[in-house]
Amino acid sequence: MKVLLLENVHPAAIELFKKNGFKNIEVIKGAISEKELINKISDVGILGLRSKTQLTKKVLSHADNLIAAGAFCIGTNQIDMIEAADKGIAIFNSPFSNTRSVAELVIGLCISLLRRIPEKNNAAHKGQWLKESDGCYELRGKTLGIIGYGHIGSQVSVLAEAMGMKVIFYDVMNKLALGNAESCKSLDDLLKKSDVITLHVPGNYETKNLIGASRIKKMKKGVHLINLSRGDVLDMTAIKQAIIENHIAGLAVDVFPEEPKTNKDKFISPLQHLPNTILTPHIGGSTIEAQEAIGIDVAEKLITYAKTGSSLGSLTVPEINLPLIKNTHRILHIHRNVPGVLSEINGVLSKMKVNILGQYLQTNNNIGYVALDIDKKVSQNLMQELDRVKNTIKSRNL
Repeated sequence: MKVLLLENVHPAAIELFKKNGFKNIEVIKGAISEKELINKISDVGILGLRSKTQLTKKVLSHADNLIAAGAFCIGTNQIDMIEAADKGIAIFNSPFSNTRSVAELVIGLCISLLRRIPEKNNAAHKGQWLKESDGCYELRGKTLGIIGYGHIGSQVSVLAEAMGMKVIFYDVMNKLALGNAESCKSLDDLLKKSDVITLHVPGNYETKNLIGASRIKKMKKGVHLINLSRGDVLDMTAIKQAIIENHIAGLAVDVFPEEPKTNKDKFISPLQHLPNTILTPHIGGSTIEAQEAIGIDVAEKLITYAKTGSSLGSLTVPEINLPLIKNTHRILHIHRNVPGVLSEINGVLSKMKVNILGQYLQTNNNIGYVALDIDKKVSQNLMQELDRVKNTIKSRNL
């Protein structure tokens, strides 16, 4: 099985594939275009990519041998998830491995903004000595409002409380508060009470322009705002105006609606050249520790799926936790989730006098995934018959 790894996937992932017997591995340092990926993907069984390479519907139409793809990052916006599911391709990511890195950066940005480090740093580079305390504050005693209390938001909560901050949070789901953090009944309530606000929400139609002019007016004058979530949750025009008017005293942004595809492309944002504003190039999870953890996490999921069929962590194929294969042969069958498919599969096995030792099934709204452990060697005829089962998407034999 060929493995194609793109965009500087951590060496730990490459070593893990090698240790598990994968020998046909191609590694490409950077992102590649849609055309380049189409030319390469026809014989690829496992694909690894990060945020810049686009796994589009057009690319997937040429991916006849692809069983799984791993996004060595948190997000999967670069992958056509509907088409991948429709083709029975398991998609994996690593949603939690860089949590600590992002949380630590939030705390660092809090300190930098409240101490007005961006302005003092720029002045020092120009030969100016801005030794003053005006407008500079400690974190201790300030109220941090966390919008989105998931894995990252909750870690930020713990770190902020250790720094002496009062922590409040708002989430659309009921979440257990850690430490002395307090849940707010509404987003408006959080906006009114917070000295510093940090966003940790998913990117969707509900969160687009979540923070705009009307919500900025509900914030304290002199608030500090941090966004390390998704680029489109801030109304950039409204944010810029609020900084100019000194309603927002400090801003740190790590994600943008439009980001350069490579380090060579020019970065343009309406937030450039604003006072006490920190702009970073989407580096929230970009630490050596996080990238190694992501590399190992995603590689393990891909390897496990390829070798055992276990699909834990898959975002497309239904999740099944399968035992190791012992003295049996395993068949994996992905199909449309319609009545009668499992019966037809069992009918094929019965007709060919194949004894089933174990059967594992899981479904979602659209797809069914069944693993069958049998007591005899799988013949080519058997796999051909299973492929002929109506509503079959993909099958393979381990």
